[in-house]
Amino acid sequence: MADTVLLDVSNRVATLTLNRPAQLNALSIEMMQDLLGAVRELRDLKDVDVVVIVGAGDHFMAGGDLKDFATQFHLAPQARMVAFRAIIEKHINPAVEMLQSLHQPVIAKVRGACAGFGLSLMLGCDLALCADSAKFTTAYSSIGLAADGGLTYFLPRVVGSRKALELLLLAERFDAAEALRLGLVNRVLPSAELDAETDKLVTRLQAGPREAYGEIKRLVASSYDAQIESQLESEAEAFGRCSATGDFVEGITAFLEKRKPAFRGM
Repeated sequence: MADTVLLDVSNRVATLTLNRPAQLNALSIEMMQDLLGAVRELRDLKDVDVVVIVGAGDHFMAGGDLKDFATQFHLAPQARMVAFRAIIEKHINPAVEMLQSLHQPVIAKVRGACAGFGLSLMLGCDLALCADSAKFTTAYSSIGLAADGGLTYFLPRVVGSRKALELLLLAERFDAAEALRLGLVNRVLPSAELDAETDKLVTRLQAGPREAYGEIKRLVASSYDAQIESQLESEAEAFGRCSATGDFVEGITAFLEKRKPAFRGM
């Protein structure tokens, strides 16, 4: 796997690092390919409780690498359309889909710039913590693009279609406090505390019931398009599967014994 995206696993925590710090981790075509490779490798790992996505250096991801994109300008418009669509469909779309299908909780740890696909990637995570100095923008319309990476899927589900259209059409920058107000991030922290607070959250999630977490993720993801009848059935099925785990027995036993549960992820 190339160095533009790094995957490290330690103590059952997988860390996916966007690794082009000199370019503010801007997404190049090569990085798209490497991201897919890293996510595919991550998907196949068995002994991972939590996933953390972070940018190397002082930024999460400042959108696409425009210099890299400009290397395609020699192509005729029709050929350029075919080329960029193929790149997105081959690399970005499957990477996003695989991340969404992960059983484990996925946390975005955000510093600095979070723009374009960086914002798509953050919103595709289950939880997001950011430094108080972080800056956000959808970015796409400012360079004549619509969006990719699922941004038009995730954003309206968080902020509503009216606000999503404002953010996408105007592509204005906003700060961490506004991101928190809009519900785009879960917590805003002083930059010096971001690592420690993320580690605390990881530790808390690792101590939780892994099977239940996976079921929760699936239920929430399926709820957007489900009718109430089918969602209730899905909940019943998930409830049944969870009730067959040792963690369910431990959770009930701990409650009755007035102590904290010691979940074992099984």
